[in-house]
Amino acid sequence: MGLFTLVEDRPTPKAVYNWRVYTCAAVASFASCMIGYDSAFIGTTLALPSFVAEFGFDKMSKDHLALTKANIVSVYQAGAFFGSLFAYATSYHLGRRKSLWIFVTVFILGAGLMLGANSARGLGLIIGGRVLAGIGVGGASNMVPIYISELAPPAVRGRLVGIYEAGWQIGGLVGFWINYGISEHLAPSHTQWLIPFAVQLIPAGLLLFGSIWIKESPRWLFTKGRREEALKNLCWIRNLPADDLYLIEEVAAIDAGLEYERIHVGAGFWKPFAALKQKKVLWRFWLGGMLFLFQNGSGINAINYYSPTVFKSIGIQGTNTGFLTTGIFGVVKTIVTFIWLLFLIDRLGRRKLLMIGATGGSLCMWFIGAYIKLSNPAANVKNTKLSSGGIAAIFFFYLWTAFYTPSWNGVPWVINSEMFSQNTRSLGQASAAANNWFWNFIISRFTPQMFLKMEYGVYFFFASLMIISVVFVYFFIPETKSIPLEAMDRLFEIKPVNKANKQVIAELREAEDEFRHDAEGAGLSLEKTKVSRIENVVADV
Repeated sequence: MGLFTLVEDRPTPKAVYNWRVYTCAAVASFASCMIGYDSAFIGTTLALPSFVAEFGFDKMSKDHLALTKANIVSVYQAGAFFGSLFAYATSYHLGRRKSLWIFVTVFILGAGLMLGANSARGLGLIIGGRVLAGIGVGGASNMVPIYISELAPPAVRGRLVGIYEAGWQIGGLVGFWINYGISEHLAPSHTQWLIPFAVQLIPAGLLLFGSIWIKESPRWLFTKGRREEALKNLCWIRNLPADDLYLIEEVAAIDAGLEYERIHVGAGFWKPFAALKQKKVLWRFWLGGMLFLFQNGSGINAINYYSPTVFKSIGIQGTNTGFLTTGIFGVVKTIVTFIWLLFLIDRLGRRKLLMIGATGGSLCMWFIGAYIKLSNPAANVKNTKLSSGGIAAIFFFYLWTAFYTPSWNGVPWVINSEMFSQNTRSLGQASAAANNWFWNFIISRFTPQMFLKMEYGVYFFFASLMIISVVFVYFFIPETKSIPLEAMDRLFEIKPVNKANKQVIAELREAEDEFRHDAEGAGLSLEKTKVSRIENVVADV
């Protein structure tokens, strides 16, 4: 078996890898286009001369300007933090699909509110609108990875959840380039800076209309006892009849998993909270939160939200030059994301990508920080031409992007979408998303002040955290690729973690051989399989 070969947990009909499951993932991922665009456009919009003039940024002191920019950017993350927690309640009671409707509607209201801002009204509408938009994207960031992971066949689950990350990068690419385009082709005016705010409505509208077509998660329907509807949706998504052996086995595994959770966790809105008393459940919640601490500790959101400030620290001068450099950053991220999505995530796996990305990214950050320390390029305002050291720093910045993007950019979302059990998945993903937005808020709120006070030390700070993350992943994060969602409990029980994946795959294949041997000529039925699996679960208890 080659390094880049897909690993299946059991023989899988080709019909399972069909256009329906990919299209559902793509439609849901319009939510990540919203998030990616919002993360990217705001930094360059705040630097547009028309925006600066309209809201008097040019008349503010350095400290006042840094605080104002930090507030505009960070209220979005604060809203997203609470939105990700609200999503637990909506997903439990209303399901994944209706939750998406709710949160995209809140986002649209927030985006519309921002369009009413001007010099007379001040920044209040922008700040209030960004709070609402943040609530919308926070809820969506909870829902979409869960929804996709629950639809996905195990062998391509990383790829399908990766579509969510690809949507994030496509939205980010547009966000990074839009202000370069309008600054080149539109004269400074109220309309000039309003356009990037209005574009937010495009992916939101596509998600709102697309969510009418997508199917509710069969696994969520099974948890609510809506078996007929769940089976109908699962047959449609898998493109298989209800009596196909693959589908019979999948439903039996879902039923057995739900019965196991009923015994060990219990059913109900508050039961997952009570399950946090169990060390093995709390451990996975902690792992999910730490993944997002290290993701944000890489420096990515300092770059996303304040790219003009970052490039100025390296020596890039001029508004349009900074926008162009930022746009190229977006192109590199998008290209590498598609390589990650198509070739790496379900072949090379999660652990290796995280460790390779953090090691390479840290080395790049050390170089950039050392260059700024030795040459102090931001102080050289007269010479607009980059030195050879400056060119090298830009190269290492893009190399950092190439290391970070296929690793820490999307992999934490993939792992968190798949590592929780059915009854704790919504709460676990809410916790993970809230952690993401909390650390996102911390970085976005204090980045301007960090650059003012720490200068080159900011890069050393991020480099150090990336090195620490390698140790964390090696000792604590097992490889989750190709493991069915119902087998995650077993995966996280095995120590050492670097051997867990191979052991679980071997156990699953042995169980699969026994299952198919027993099924031959036995007239196997869905109900019979369900009863058999549940009896085995109860016997294990």
